[in-house]
Amino acid sequence: MKIAIPVTEGTLCTHFGHCQQFCFFTVNDKNQITNKEMLTPPPHEPGVLPRWIAEQKATLILAGGMGHRAQELFTQNGIKVITGVQGGQTPETAVEAYLNGTLQTGANACSH
Repeated sequence: MKIAIPVTEGTLCTHFGHCQQFCFFTVNDKNQITNKEMLTPPPHEPGVLPRWIAEQKATLILAGGMGHRAQELFTQNGIKVITGVQGGQTPETAVEAYLNGTLQTGANACSH
């Protein structure tokens, strides 16, 4: 499994389309992180980020907020989307909480 996290200034960004970088975690079948990679995405335009993240072989994205159309595009690319993840935490903290089944989510932080 490969998990994508939108990051700004080292913490989870509440809106994936406005992040500075994406942190990609590779997770083995024992739910252990085996690799972490920080990548700078292409400029944000409708449809670009879902396609780019799919090219990175991600299968899951954890985000604070994401528009409905972007969620549809991720789904079309075979990527599961979880929104409502609290911003301000490190990407490692969010991934570890997801893997441990303790990730708490709230409302989608994006309304478009």
